[in-house]
Amino acid sequence: MALSNGDTKEITGDPRDGPRHTEGAVVILDAGAQYGKVIDRRVRELFVQSEILPLDTPAFAIREQGFRAIIISGGPNSVYAEDAPWFDPAIFTIGKPVLGICYGMQMMNKVFGGTVHRKNVREDGVFNISVDNSCSLFRGLQKEELVLLTHGDSVDKVADGFKVIAQSGNIVAGIANEQKKLFGVQFHPEVDLTERGREMLKNFLFEIAGCSGDFTVQNREEACIQEIKEKVNNSKVLVLLSGGVDSTVCTALLNKALNQDQVIAVHIDNGFMRKRESKSVEEALKKLGINVKVVNAAHTFYNGTTTLPISDEDRTPRKRISKTLNMTTNPEEKRKIIGDTFVKVANEVIGEMNLKPEEVYLAQGTLRPDLIESASTIASSKAEVIKTHHNDTELIRRLRDEGKVIEPLKDFHKDEVRALGRELGLPEDIVSRHPFPGPGLAIRVICADEPYVCKDFAETNNILKIVVDFSASVKKPHTLLQRVKSCISDEEQETLMQITSQHSLNAFLLPIKTVGVQGDCRSYSYVCGISSKDSPHWESLMFLSRLIPRMCHSINRVVYVFGPQVKEPPTDITPTFLTTGVLGTLRQADFVAHVILRESGCAGKISQMPVILTPLHFDRDPLQKQPSCRRSVVIRTFITSDFMTGIPATPNNQIAEEVVLKMVNEIKKIPGISRVMYDLTSKPPGTTEWE
Repeated sequence: MALSNGDTKEITGDPRDGPRHTEGAVVILDAGAQYGKVIDRRVRELFVQSEILPLDTPAFAIREQGFRAIIISGGPNSVYAEDAPWFDPAIFTIGKPVLGICYGMQMMNKVFGGTVHRKNVREDGVFNISVDNSCSLFRGLQKEELVLLTHGDSVDKVADGFKVIAQSGNIVAGIANEQKKLFGVQFHPEVDLTERGREMLKNFLFEIAGCSGDFTVQNREEACIQEIKEKVNNSKVLVLLSGGVDSTVCTALLNKALNQDQVIAVHIDNGFMRKRESKSVEEALKKLGINVKVVNAAHTFYNGTTTLPISDEDRTPRKRISKTLNMTTNPEEKRKIIGDTFVKVANEVIGEMNLKPEEVYLAQGTLRPDLIESASTIASSKAEVIKTHHNDTELIRRLRDEGKVIEPLKDFHKDEVRALGRELGLPEDIVSRHPFPGPGLAIRVICADEPYVCKDFAETNNILKIVVDFSASVKKPHTLLQRVKSCISDEEQETLMQITSQHSLNAFLLPIKTVGVQGDCRSYSYVCGISSKDSPHWESLMFLSRLIPRMCHSINRVVYVFGPQVKEPPTDITPTFLTTGVLGTLRQADFVAHVILRESGCAGKISQMPVILTPLHFDRDPLQKQPSCRRSVVIRTFITSDFMTGIPATPNNQIAEEVVLKMVNEIKKIPGISRVMYDLTSKPPGTTEWE
């Protein structure tokens, strides 16, 4: 049996340890996609049994286990790279229908003699593509469909025997060999951002693969309770409560599964909570009959440290002690320090209560997306780290390996947790509450001690000038203009001409970095700011926010800067750390924005609204050499159902513009605030949080 990434490699034995009987099920081969678990969830929603297996699962194991069809997920690798993941090419020739998604399509194309190349243009976001709706995969769809694309590599030569069934401009977005029931799509049909992706999956599962749709998942509440009882037995469980929906549902499950004296609920105030948050958490949980011990550990967290590798390149076991949290600027290090400090404080609580550590389990409301973004092997053995979640640090993983961590929600997505909460009888204001990250405001302060200005800063700024002044730029040929044109379709060029001839815009890089997800990989890149002479035209701004990261791969986020047109963008930063003054400013801005959102009645339309403090001071005359001493706030409205993908709320559409403007005006009154910005970025290429 041969495994392949273009070459072959012999394997011996059956890595699946004998066949399992999964007649009629679909196997999802995991190539490391951030959305791998979402594929599994979408298939289950259509009442088809599914199982996720590693990409290198041999074809004979798939055949022997009786799987009816194969779906290959996307992934962060390149099929032509030397370290491309191994797979068995026979998966395409055992007579099973195959749907290759993103990386899966490129694998399929390469195996059958096609070629894949990295192109100048990358697509990260929602785009209109043309589809051949005579193809069985797209039957019943329109000739144009809105889909999520997130890739840098593209099919160059289409494989023999395959035809193109979808295109995004000049880029191949789908291929098929209908006779062999082999289909590949460059986009992600499994996510909400692909508007009719569910129908595409339905066509594949029922029309092409002939699945029966009679698989109903057993009552998941009972399964969770049974798992808790079997694992805990008579021991005690310490549950760390943030007051958010995940940890509250986790606690409610524990209370239902165990005796009350077995469950120790602790709310740790890490000093990064919202205004009056800890008090409201304690009151809300007491109403549910959950007694909570509140621990004020702000000082411990501010001065917390952890152990880290000597450097990113160092592969030895050697470690270094990190800086204290209040002097740390790296977002990954901040998250790791916070996660490990949570465990240290929990151990102190266990000691204070005279409990034996070996007889106490740690429970937390970890969800599937947390594990996927942290590249935890529980969710995906191959996913790229986008950000380390505070509940999936190295220390947590070590406790998990020792069997000391209980995570009953680890196979759930956010909307499923809300549904489970309602089943458990939790009140709607708890169940539908906006998520708030465990690290709290600590990851909503962009800490920096120097500006982020790389060698591509000037060139990228020049490209941005061409984009927002496209109607004038086309009259003056330039090599960078050709680069811009090569990245967009004729139709997009027309739209860009129209926008830039009607609106006076300015676009520029901001000297800070934020975390994003591009092509299933983590990015840590520039933010692009856009300002306008006139009132913002939101549809045009949203169009630009989708276009710019495609042309400039070093940009993963686009914001609109309120106020007068920015003439001199900041090139330096206000040194910013997690100090009480900085946190106090953000806490007030967050409080003001959320009060306005709640009072407007728009809160139900928004899934989450992070408010971020950045170290940017605008409107300084460079000739006067005024130092950077103020900071600016970003409002990040986010709409999603699965938190793996999502879109910003467009003012005058999903949220009233006057609500946004009221937030802006009230935040500007806070001392020390320079400007207010609005995040225009979908996920991908930007993550929900900025860090």
